[in-house]
Amino acid sequence: MNKPTNITAIVPYQVFPAKMGGQKGIAFFYRYLSRLIPVTIISTANNQTPENMDAHFLPVLGNNKLRYINPFLFFKIRKILEGNKSTHLMLEHPYYGWLGWLLQKSCNIKLVVHSHNIESVRFKSTGRWWWPILWRYEKWVHRQADINFFITDEDREFALRNFKLDPEKCHCITYGFEISAPPLSAEKLESKNKLQQIHGIDPAEKILLFNGTLDYKPNQDAIDSILNQINPILLSNEKLKYKIIICGKGLQASYDELKAFSAKNIIYAGFVDDINLYFKGADIFINPVIEGGGIKTKVVEALGYDLTVISTRSGAIGIPHSISGKKLYNVTDSDWQGFANAIIQADTAEKIPASFFEQFYW
Repeated sequence: MNKPTNITAIVPYQVFPAKMGGQKGIAFFYRYLSRLIPVTIISTANNQTPENMDAHFLPVLGNNKLRYINPFLFFKIRKILEGNKSTHLMLEHPYYGWLGWLLQKSCNIKLVVHSHNIESVRFKSTGRWWWPILWRYEKWVHRQADINFFITDEDREFALRNFKLDPEKCHCITYGFEISAPPLSAEKLESKNKLQQIHGIDPAEKILLFNGTLDYKPNQDAIDSILNQINPILLSNEKLKYKIIICGKGLQASYDELKAFSAKNIIYAGFVDDINLYFKGADIFINPVIEGGGIKTKVVEALGYDLTVISTRSGAIGIPHSISGKKLYNVTDSDWQGFANAIIQADTAEKIPASFFEQFYW
């Protein structure tokens, strides 16, 4: 195409302000992309106008769930594309694939699908009966795209093999963060002291951290594994002094029992305003997630803060061992004895390699 590149992107849900990992992944991507080329973001009305971003933001999708099948969006977005003289339409996730395909044909633009995991596989892992329908639709959408971006090499290889895509049209753009180097030791010590004061933790106790959106089934299952599988093993080790802090919003009412675990070294902190304090102050991040898909953004962030991470293999997909060094312990899925042993034996004095930031720093 001879015209200057000009991208219009459809972000179909609330992202701004970006607080959770998936939101940060999209927000950072467009923050840095818009510094290179013109970008217009079309999204829902429940977003705040993004700060520190050169992109033009249009909250025109509405918030109703029916927006995903609203045929009148075709005319509204076509007008925007024509007004912007857009050369590319980028879709975050495949859900607006039908709309992207119509606009691709009618506006003579390139269609880009930016995938954050294989959605149908993610829903299969969480037991949704309709995942085969999404599988067929997702495959069709990726096959219509001129360019496909995947968040891990594993997802890219999966799509090439199962969706029969053209390798030259498929690329990996992984999750990125804005940390260029690990925090200084003094900064980590100060944060740890603050956590000890906030939660009444003895200085002799190691601080283990789990963070996530707690109404998301893979994270709910991970909490079950912490409470009923991993923690009992840790409690049986008389030499280990520790507390497990669980952070995140959306905890279901059925998990009120977490408060009853306070006598068993469990601290439920709920949603915290500054999760960076916890990443800086903890000793070990634990990630017993075995479901879902894509890259686990919380693991990337934890490693970026020079936290030692104990993770299942499924939870560490997309993070090469060659750049995480000895800071990331991979344990076979559901091997909770091995998981607990890794926590007990972990060497938290190791430092995250500089190569990690070469991969994940925007």
